[in-house]
Amino acid sequence: MPKDNIDNAVKRGTGQLEGVSYEEVRYEGYGIGGVAVMVDCLTDNKTRTVADVRHAFSKHGGNMGTDGCVAFQFKHCGQIVLEPGASEDAVMEAALEAGAEDVVSNEDGSIEVITSPDPKEFETVKEALEKAGFKPALAEITMKPESETELAGDDAVKMQKILDALESLDDVQEVYTNAVLPEA
Repeated sequence: MPKDNIDNAVKRGTGQLEGVSYEEVRYEGYGIGGVAVMVDCLTDNKTRTVADVRHAFSKHGGNMGTDGCVAFQFKHCGQIVLEPGASEDAVMEAALEAGAEDVVSNEDGSIEVITSPDPKEFETVKEALEKAGFKPALAEITMKPESETELAGDDAVKMQKILDALESLDDVQEVYTNAVLPEA
């Protein structure tokens, strides 16, 4: 490959070349057993990216869908998860006072705080929890599934292959699914 091609690719990637613009795109589809999958990408070539995403789905038994086919199954929100052992009343008081939308206790004892997806409101709630002495195990703005589908055995293996294939694509930024896979 000529040195000029490599130099131009580096310049394009770092934004030093004129005429190169990156777009955020979201693709939706179905995995094994009809589970919902959303794929957020950042690309300078939508044609290449859609082909790559479609190939990752179809190669492993999934199907790419149309815009909006699975988006209604997810809620855009901030999610803060605290390890088991935190006082639910104290978390609830600190979180709701800071503007959280909901506080949910999970079966494993962990506590989940749901916030607005607005980064300022999310950070306000996160900081209030930290100030109250709680250390989040997970804190992110995400697409949270409204309901989950558990997969096991061969279905779980096939679904994991779809997710791995999608996540390995260069343009893919984030993959969301409502599939619950067993711990490996």
